[in-house]
Amino acid sequence: MEDTGVILPVYVTTFILGLPANIVALYAFIRKARQGAAPVDVLLIGLTTSDLLFLIFLPLWMKAVVDNMKWEMAHFLCPLAGLIFYGTMYNSSFPSLAISVERYLAVAFPVKYKLNRKPCYAVVGSIIIWTISMAECSIVYFMHYYDNSHVHVGGHVHDHIDDHVHDHEHDHNTTEVEDCTYCFDNFNSEQLKVLLPFRLQVCVVLFCVPLVICCFCYINFIRILSRLPNICTKRRRRAIGLALGTMVIFAVCYGPHNVSHVVGFITGESPGWRKHAVLTSTFNTCLNPFIYYFSSSAFRATFRGMFHRLSARLPRREYQGTVKRPAVELEEDTRTQSTNDNLG
Repeated sequence: MEDTGVILPVYVTTFILGLPANIVALYAFIRKARQGAAPVDVLLIGLTTSDLLFLIFLPLWMKAVVDNMKWEMAHFLCPLAGLIFYGTMYNSSFPSLAISVERYLAVAFPVKYKLNRKPCYAVVGSIIIWTISMAECSIVYFMHYYDNSHVHVGGHVHDHIDDHVHDHEHDHNTTEVEDCTYCFDNFNSEQLKVLLPFRLQVCVVLFCVPLVICCFCYINFIRILSRLPNICTKRRRRAIGLALGTMVIFAVCYGPHNVSHVVGFITGESPGWRKHAVLTSTFNTCLNPFIYYFSSSAFRATFRGMFHRLSARLPRREYQGTVKRPAVELEEDTRTQSTNDNLG
């Protein structure tokens, strides 16, 4: 039996919390974009869409965990689910990078930024982000079919199946489902020669570079913001706190999994603890909406409006003291959206 005691609860928690929160976030950002799109709105729509796509495919991995890591679903879903898992996970790092750059430019070069603040640039950037991340992670799809004389494998989190799986020989006439008993598990030496250097390259391009740029932008964002005299103390503290929190979440959520890439390249094998390292990256999809709540006035207004509408349908006697202000909040937040989103 596989040690799935931690994996399944994290998957379930991520799905239950992340799916509704990201749906609300996507609705809020699309609604804001229709009223007047800013570059950050386009980037947030792309980031939320990526998280939702990840969450839609997550139940497939939950099913695999329940089946003790055996893939008992359609054969084609195995490489597709792996590509979505990794592609969307790494796709989240680039919008976070772009948002950090956008906020830095807003305070470092306010005049030039305002003159060149066009949503079309963010649209082009989002297309490039999706293309790079999915292309970089395409090896997850193709590795599934590489050296098909062995059990189909790839690069998913669950590459910790015991070596005895290799002893299971498959007849060439077996069905696709039987030939794909274990999905993205156990790499032979030939596959590791291709996969380990590629993982290291992915770590550098999709994690290290975005992390360095993100830290540079947010550190300078904090430095500049702390010296601006016309920003109230409360807003300054909130913006600085969000910048620090975003950097910490980025490093903590994506760091362990990418460290496993470096360790694997050095040791020449996939570390057994990868299955746990990737869980922090998985959980990041339900942490993003909390960042949206504190950084986006449009998201706060939409969430509060939905909460008030929901509470209004419950028995009145339970909410006699409730002050209903969703319309006022929505109007005020819409007027200040551009400034608030740039300052956090």
